Amino acid sequence: MAGVDLHRRRLLAAAMLASLPAMAVAQPDLSQRLGPTIAEHGSAWYRFERFALRSQNGQRGYRVTVCLPRRAAPADGYPAIVLLDGNAALAAIEEAQLQALDAVGPPLIVAIGYDTDLRFDVAARAYDYTPPIPAGQADDEALRGRRGGGADVFLDLLQDRILPQVRRLAPLDSTRLSLWGHSYGGLFVLHTLFTRPGLFSRYIAASPSLWWQRGLILEEERRFTEAPGARLWLMVGEAEQRERKPARELDERSRAMLAARAWLPPQALQEMAVRLRQRQGLEVQMRSFPGLAHGPMLPASLAPALRIAAGLAP
Repeated sequence: MAGVDLHRRRLLAAAMLASLPAMAVAQPDLSQRLGPTIAEHGSAWYRFERFALRSQNGQRGYRVTVCLPRRAAPADGYPAIVLLDGNAALAAIEEAQLQALDAVGPPLIVAIGYDTDLRFDVAARAYDYTPPIPAGQADDEALRGRRGGGADVFLDLLQDRILPQVRRLAPLDSTRLSLWGHSYGGLFVLHTLFTRPGLFSRYIAASPSLWWQRGLILEEERRFTEAPGARLWLMVGEAEQRERKPARELDERSRAMLAARAWLPPQALQEMAVRLRQRQGLEVQMRSFPGLAHGPMLPASLAPALRIAAGLAP
């Protein structure tokens, strides 16, 4: 039996490693069209259900894809992972990954995307994934032509509307729920941990935008005291610390973004990991991906996130 488990683990590791992209551009192409994903191609290991909903004010539309294992649910329900930027996340998932997950006890996958043919809805995610802005503080997203500060509104939608609808499709193990996000999505993962630590048991924050609103998330961290039984994975690309472009090559909006990111030192995430390890009941792991910049960290971090959701080491 031990030999079978070892074989399955090696199969999963090989599939995940094979899915990692070569080093690409530093930032993801936010204007890239979606194209067919695993949900359209179909899978021998998962089936797919999709539902749509809108925000309470009707301004943002969501396309939620639920990837349901073909294997029967365990007695306690499926472990599950919620993926932010669901359009882009679905585009990064490959059949070999799903096959490997099936071999070890597959998690249910909930990809929360937007109602668009693009991989990203830039304006919607800027609002949904960023923490509330304190009264009297200017919204820095306005410099980028967007609005921020809606993370609690999106959290309510996730908790009160999306997860209950997913539970109507399949039973979930409430003790094995994971949340993954990259960039602004990683910022949202940390906000969720700091403000609603019991909603998930595993938090996976890839390249989180700690710099946003001049480090506002650090204020939430200071108020955060404990998360009994929760586990946090922080992931970052080693090359992210070296990402700098001459100002003359950037437009005004990009220069403002670069200046905002420079507000925090490159080691800010590592320092956060050290501090959070002192919080009661919280287990923290930090992983750096050699040679990877910010953009490629989305698919690269998604691969170990799926392993974590399956109960395996990343």
